[in-house]
Amino acid sequence: MNGAAPRLILHLGLGSFHRAHQAVYLHRMIAAGNRSWVLAGGNIRPDMADTIRALRAQSGAYTVETVAPDGQRRYELVTSLRTIVPYEPGLSPLIRIGADPATRIVSFTVTEAGYYLDARDRLDLMAPEVSADIAAARDGRAGTTIYAAITAILRERRQLRPGKLTLLNCDNLRHNGERFREGLLRFIEPLDDGGLREWVEANTTCPNAMVDRITPRPTAAVRERVRAVIGWDDGAAVMGESFIQWVIEDDFCNGRPAWEQVGVEMVRSVTPYEEAKIRILNATHSGIAWAGTLLDHRYIHEGVRDRRIRQLAFDYITDDVIPCLRPSPIDLGLYRDSVLERFGNAALQDTNERVAMDGFAKIPGFIAPTIRERLARNESIASSAMLPALFLALLQRWNRGELATSYEDQAMDPAAARAICNSVDPVASLCRDTVLWGPIAGDERLVHAVRDASRRVDEWAAYITGQTSNADGGSVMN
Repeated sequence: MNGAAPRLILHLGLGSFHRAHQAVYLHRMIAAGNRSWVLAGGNIRPDMADTIRALRAQSGAYTVETVAPDGQRRYELVTSLRTIVPYEPGLSPLIRIGADPATRIVSFTVTEAGYYLDARDRLDLMAPEVSADIAAARDGRAGTTIYAAITAILRERRQLRPGKLTLLNCDNLRHNGERFREGLLRFIEPLDDGGLREWVEANTTCPNAMVDRITPRPTAAVRERVRAVIGWDDGAAVMGESFIQWVIEDDFCNGRPAWEQVGVEMVRSVTPYEEAKIRILNATHSGIAWAGTLLDHRYIHEGVRDRRIRQLAFDYITDDVIPCLRPSPIDLGLYRDSVLERFGNAALQDTNERVAMDGFAKIPGFIAPTIRERLARNESIASSAMLPALFLALLQRWNRGELATSYEDQAMDPAAARAICNSVDPVASLCRDTVLWGPIAGDERLVHAVRDASRRVDEWAAYITGQTSNADGGSVMN
């Protein structure tokens, strides 16, 4: 940029995934000599206080430990995060940076449940956090949801007129840019803010994107290994697998980094990539975690190495998902095998507790579309029905207080979940839930398939507790 000040990306959500994924790509671009962009980042809620404090003390630098399937580890000091924004309840520091003319992109990772989508994939205006934030926005306050934070930034930009802004969603949400844009405009509409909606439509874009890298929660062991290698105590170190992928729709309205220089795929349509990733990787990851939890496994790789669980995952992908995704520019069989190999990476120590969370967001986002398409074509859903059956079994354990680990679910209404578990017919109750299933809720074919799958899960549980015998450890789920 011939000595010009770098352009800025403001990222909302400085969790492990962002620091092991998007920040890494920008770091590598800077390391290759292109210093035209840098990152600023902060959180829209008062969480991760220790990590934020460590990042500020380290001037934004931190270490990424990368672990290959063969167990080889490498270490990379990432320095693309140049400004760490401390949390303030009114979000004024984030709003100020977001409205700066140097800021051309605001990106964000808030997890799937953080978008508050209803059964029709629209923003649920009745969700307590959303309705509270609409009230706060009417009073000129920032609120706590991504919609409220972005609205506050856009209001300030509209007043200062620093130029257009790209809003880049980096979460595992199908058509994530489109969904976020629809939700944002729906959030803005009841504010009655003198043409704000029209201004946003004219001055922002929201590219769709697909992101992929397994990033377990950092543990004390990660921190100790990093300290042994780099010679100082990195309080913000993260771990990630060696695989990394980012596919972005090239729809930026005020410039963008030359990400393609460091392996990002800039495309016209993200759809085939995101469908493969969400339905094969994300859905299978959740299914393995739910099954592994029922087996009292701690880690994902233990489930993948259990041939009962691996066969369940293989059958789900092969029987039901791949036929729905064809034709595809991706070799889906090869992708399936690569995903299962990645999940088997023992060095990641990725926990079932982490991956099993947020089932009430993951079933409608990751699993229901395949089941819906199979039913529309009058095809069997026997293999995919195993996933909601496993989730129901986990939910029932949670309801009885029998889970060995905690279960977190931002999208779950605890009273509604307990009502499902305590009903006379939990399977039918689960299958009638419109939050989970949308237009196919209550479909008798769904109920029948999940009921049959639940019997197989019950038989499996009986095997586990020794009520049935299976000396060679083979599958009773097949």
